[in-house]
Amino acid sequence: MDLSEKTDPVAGAAGETPASRSILDPYALRKDFPILSRTSNGKPLVYLDNAATSQKPEVVLSALDSYYRTYNSNVHRALHILSQEATGAYEAARTILSRFIGAPDPATCIFTKNATEGLNLVANAWGRANLAAGDEILITEMEHHSNIVPWQMVAEVTGAKVRYVPITDEGRLDMEALDKLLTPRTRVVGVIHVSNVLGTINPVAEIARKAHEAGAIVVLDGAQSVPHLPVNVVELDVDFLAFSSHKMYGPTGVGVLWGRRELLEEMQPFLGGGEMIEFVAKEGTTYNKIPYKFEAGTPSIAEVIGMGAAAQYLQGVGLSSIHEYESSLIRYALERLESLEGIQIFGPRDERAALVSFSLDGIHPHDVSTMLDQDFVAVRAGHHCTQILHAVLKRPATTRASFAFYNTREEVDVLVESLRKAVEFFSGR
Repeated sequence: MDLSEKTDPVAGAAGETPASRSILDPYALRKDFPILSRTSNGKPLVYLDNAATSQKPEVVLSALDSYYRTYNSNVHRALHILSQEATGAYEAARTILSRFIGAPDPATCIFTKNATEGLNLVANAWGRANLAAGDEILITEMEHHSNIVPWQMVAEVTGAKVRYVPITDEGRLDMEALDKLLTPRTRVVGVIHVSNVLGTINPVAEIARKAHEAGAIVVLDGAQSVPHLPVNVVELDVDFLAFSSHKMYGPTGVGVLWGRRELLEEMQPFLGGGEMIEFVAKEGTTYNKIPYKFEAGTPSIAEVIGMGAAAQYLQGVGLSSIHEYESSLIRYALERLESLEGIQIFGPRDERAALVSFSLDGIHPHDVSTMLDQDFVAVRAGHHCTQILHAVLKRPATTRASFAFYNTREEVDVLVESLRKAVEFFSGR
């Protein structure tokens, strides 16, 4: 079954499919997202928390609804028509998502709960079998907790040591320090593609080349990159890539771990149960082939189908167009934000992703967020699951505004004016 059969009717009802658009028009695209028309106390929603989770287009909502209304069934389990349709749509999504990241083999795309589970899968299924005392795991100071904590846990069990690549004052990865830290003892290099705090876009292909020359594998956290810029696992030459649906305009509760076939085939299953088996006997169990040996139990079927619909939608809009537009939007946002009194902006000023973390002198980020919420401006306040990075920045927390292709310059203006009111309020003016 072609997954598009479950999603095209909604797009057709609107009189326009995403693939028909040649130029990114945020005002037209906003119409695809029902929640963006919401108001509160007469004020329109300005949603700037996309790095935490993105909003969902009608085509994704329709895919979820269609599954539950018309062919709800378990997958890979039965011969009846509903199960065949569900299995077809489920596996079609795998093919769509493999193409979305440039993976030549759909079987190397494993469905997980989220990017965090994917990274945990690698740390446990690969790390526990391949790491030993004296080995080193090299990660960066800008990593999300999901690419730190699993490696710390595995290091405790195996005796391996976790080391950290520092960042520069500008908020970029210190590549000279990386060269010095890479040694024959380095077995793993874990790196975030786009920092969820700094907006830094790391030179992944260069890092992968250096890591492979040292004999290490590369584990890439693509949660913040896959929804916003073209990602091709072959061109990046990484060994594993993890990303989440809910950050790429799809449903919550599902993600993808891509890995090199030879590594996946060598790895033992992370979870045991149904589907991941070939044969079970009292004497023992033989495991299913990839990807199924890593997909124990009933999966998030509707969510997988919805994730496939989200990937199709993004392909229709165009990842290059999205990156180009969002790059322009963040440049405008930085210019406007720098006009505010007492603001400190973190991360590079150029060649960065469309998010910005900042602090305002004398105002706690939680207070900033609360003030903005009164104007129905949604941002994030806290350490953003990067406490190591925030320690480096000498800040317990920051405020973060993160943008998507459906955000506009007018919304940036609303953000800045709302922040200006917050500064005036807390300064007593």
